[in-house]
Amino acid sequence: MSRARADEEEYWHSSKFRAFTFDDEDDELSQLKESKRAVNSLRDIVDDDDDLERVSWSGEPVGSISWSIKETASSSASSLEGRDSNLQKGSSSYAAFPKQVSSYSLSSLFKGRNKLPSFQSLSDALSDTGVKNYAPELRRPKAEYKDYSSDWSPKDTVRRMQRGKVCSLERFRSLQDKLVLLDEAVAGHDGNVITAVLIFLKRTLRREILFRELEVRQVALCHLIHFLKETGEQKLLLDLLRFLDRTEEVALSQYREHLNIQDVEKRREFLKGCIGLPFSAEDTSHIQDHYTLLERQIIIEANDRRLETAGQSEIFRKYPRKASILNMPLVTTLFYSCFYHYTEAEGTFSSPTNLKKTFKIPDKQYVLTALAARAKLRAWDDVDALFTTKNWLGYTKKKAPIGFHRVVEILQRNNAPVQVLQEYVRLVEDVESRLNLATKYKCHDVVIETYRDLKDRIQLTAYKCKVERGSADEEKINSILNN
Repeated sequence: MSRARADEEEYWHSSKFRAFTFDDEDDELSQLKESKRAVNSLRDIVDDDDDLERVSWSGEPVGSISWSIKETASSSASSLEGRDSNLQKGSSSYAAFPKQVSSYSLSSLFKGRNKLPSFQSLSDALSDTGVKNYAPELRRPKAEYKDYSSDWSPKDTVRRMQRGKVCSLERFRSLQDKLVLLDEAVAGHDGNVITAVLIFLKRTLRREILFRELEVRQVALCHLIHFLKETGEQKLLLDLLRFLDRTEEVALSQYREHLNIQDVEKRREFLKGCIGLPFSAEDTSHIQDHYTLLERQIIIEANDRRLETAGQSEIFRKYPRKASILNMPLVTTLFYSCFYHYTEAEGTFSSPTNLKKTFKIPDKQYVLTALAARAKLRAWDDVDALFTTKNWLGYTKKKAPIGFHRVVEILQRNNAPVQVLQEYVRLVEDVESRLNLATKYKCHDVVIETYRDLKDRIQLTAYKCKVERGSADEEKINSILNN
C-alpha cells in the first residue's frame, strides 16, 4: 500500500504538468514559460498562418499601413534578447519568424506575450536575428508634386490657373514662352487668368516690348487698360495710350486727374490747362464750360459767404445755406441761383438768366429747376410769372414747356394750396388726366366744372356723395343738376 502511494507521488511529481499546490513559486518568469508550453501544445491544432488577415485591438487589419506604424513604434521601444538554451523536454523546437513586438494585437495574445514591457515571450527569445521591419514610406502622389515643378506647359499652366491652382510663372523666361502663355490665357476666355498673366508680363518685360506685343492683341490690351484705370497707375496708362496714338484718351485721362485735386484754386488752374489738350470739339466745349462754371462758383461763394456772415441779406437769415456751392453740378448751381438770387439782374454772375444764357440751358431744364426752387420758397407769384407769356397783341397766356400735369405734381409735392393747384389743373388739356389729377388732389371745382362741360349727369350725381354735405361744392352740384 505504501509502495502504491509512493508510485503515485512519483507519478505526479514526474509529469510535465504539475498539479496546483500552495508551494508553487509565484514567479512571473515561470508563469511565462508555462504559458508558452501551453500555447506550443496548441500549434498542432491551430495552424499559425502568417498569410491570414489578423486584426489588432484598434480594429485595423494587421499588415495595414496604420498597423505597421504602430508595430514599428512598439518594436523600437523594446530590444530583442538571446535564445533560451535550456528548453524542457516535450517543448516544441518551432522557431518563430521574426515578428514585431506589440502589446495590443491578437497575435501577441495567442503567442503568450505579456503586456508588461519588461518581460518577453518565449517565441521572442527564440528569434535569433535583430531584423527590424519599418513601415512603408508615405509619399504624395507624383501628380501633386507637379504643382511645384517646372515642367508644366503654357497650356497646362493656364488650365491649372483656371482651376485655382497655385502655379509659378517664373519658369517662363523667354519672350516666346511668355507670349505663348498670354495667347493661351486669352484663348481660355478667363479674365482673371488674363489679368494675372498681364501683371507677370508687366513686371518682367520692358514697356516698349510689352506695348508692341499688346498692340496686336486687342483683347489683352483692353484688359491691361482697364486694369491700369482700376489700380490708378496713371503714368503707365498715359505712356501706353501715347504709344497707341490715342490722343483723345490721353487727354481724357489727364482731365480725370482733376478729381484728385482738393484745393479749388489749383483745380481751376488745372482745368484751365486742360482746355488746350487734344480733345474732340464736343469735349473741348465741355471742358471750357467746366472751367467757366468753377470760376463762377468761386465768385458766387465768396460773395454769399460775406453776405451771410454780415447778415445783410434777409433770405440768408431766413434760409441759411446748408453746404458750399463749390464743385457742384450745373443744375445744382442753377437751383441755388434760383433760390437765393432769382430777382437779380442778368448782368450779375449769380443771376439765373445769366447762367441759362452762358451755359445754354434748355427751356425745359430751366423751368423745372426754377419751379422747384420758387415752389419750395412758396413764392406763388414767381411761379405764376414763370408760365405767363404775352403774344404780339398783348394778350397774356399761360404756357408750360414741361406740361401742366408735371407742374401740378411739383406744386403738390411742395404743399401748394388748393387754389393754386386748381388753377393749373384746369390748364391740363387731356380731360381724363385733368379728372384724375383733380380727383386725386381734391380739386372739387375742377371736377364739377369738367362733368358740367361733359354734361355727364350720372357722374356728377355720383360725385355729389364725395363732397362734404352742406358745403359750397354740394350747392354748386345741386344748382347744375336743377338747371
